[in-house]
Amino acid sequence: MTRVAGSPGGLGIPAVPVMSPRRAAARLVAIIAGVSAGGAGVVALAGFAGLTYAVARFVVTPARERHERIRILRVDHDEGTVALTSTPDTRLPGRYGFLFDEGRGYARLGEVVSDDGAVVVRRVDAVDEGALDEARRGRLLGWYYRRPSDLGLPFTEVEVDTDAGPAPAWEIPAADADPGAPTGGRWAVIVHGRGVVRAETLRAVPPFREAGFTTLVVSYRNDGEAPASSDGRYGLGLTEWADVDAAIEYAVEHGATSVVLMGWSMGGALVLQTLLRSEHRGVIEGLVLESPVVDWRTTLRYQGDALHLPGPMQKAVLAILGARRLSAITGQAAPIDFDALDLVAGAEKITVPVLILHSDDDGFVPSTASRALALARPDLVTLEDFHVARHTKLWNMEPERFEGAISGWLRRLRPATGRTERSGRR
Repeated sequence: MTRVAGSPGGLGIPAVPVMSPRRAAARLVAIIAGVSAGGAGVVALAGFAGLTYAVARFVVTPARERHERIRILRVDHDEGTVALTSTPDTRLPGRYGFLFDEGRGYARLGEVVSDDGAVVVRRVDAVDEGALDEARRGRLLGWYYRRPSDLGLPFTEVEVDTDAGPAPAWEIPAADADPGAPTGGRWAVIVHGRGVVRAETLRAVPPFREAGFTTLVVSYRNDGEAPASSDGRYGLGLTEWADVDAAIEYAVEHGATSVVLMGWSMGGALVLQTLLRSEHRGVIEGLVLESPVVDWRTTLRYQGDALHLPGPMQKAVLAILGARRLSAITGQAAPIDFDALDLVAGAEKITVPVLILHSDDDGFVPSTASRALALARPDLVTLEDFHVARHTKLWNMEPERFEGAISGWLRRLRPATGRTERSGRR
């Protein structure tokens, strides 16, 4: 049975027309230069501006395509294996999902059988959809399960009423809950990261469920499952947090007296902003952050360095995203307030216990900001550091340690008071 909380509302923000790359680059040239230039200077400046615009636009634009870059070299049905090109991700130990045939096929891959540096051979645990032996390329996913039933868990498809419209979610009862009985007072709201969907977070449900939490696995605006915002752009946490707040509201309306928020990657930024801004922050008893974005400047500079972007271009990208007269060229309805998203500088705003799980070899979101936050708030922040788990693949690499860290932290956590503070979200 599907529960629907209320009716869809509206953002109340006018849509911003998106400029073509040519017009955007031209405007950037004019803004950056400030004066007329000629000859080769204009060409160089236009090239700089065009690439800068493209990078800035990428940061806030949800991906429309998912590229499958891993080559499928052979499938051995007798051995139950698949041979893939060797990459930092394909050679990681553990279990993973694998999309192929332009997303139409899905397989669950197991442990590495062999790796000679060029070819990785992995176990094939199951092919849920499609024909793996007919595919040529695929994409490795951090998650392994696609729906709660893959874990053998009971669940209900529900909708959360957000400002952007009804957002689908999975409601999963606590392990000791009787079927059909009212849910308990402790809930967990789990939030996925950038460019993925809620299936990413199912790996974290068991420890919450065993600890007596009802779990709400949510979607949010622009993620491909929930409705799009009026501008169709990421707010990097500054807009999406309202959808997490709506999920808390749903939980409270259905019996929650205290809530733990868990965020993966960009979802970490969402739940941090929810803690600071929510009208329900009095019921938030703690946060769990997996490979989180704690400070967007640190993350974007790290990624800029990885792409070998020059320093001036990185600064220009931040300027485009953060300045009102510049951010509109990427289609944003509002600029990004990077100061508000810096929870290292704003560490004093943390008011509840926080568990951070992060790997030092993350590759996308550096662990430096997570470490800095743990050092700034040792009274509230516990850091469980991994070393070779890449980005959001901590469960895949060490599931017992991952689940044990969450379970142990939950046992030490005190339920919130249930006090609701109004912040005027709606």
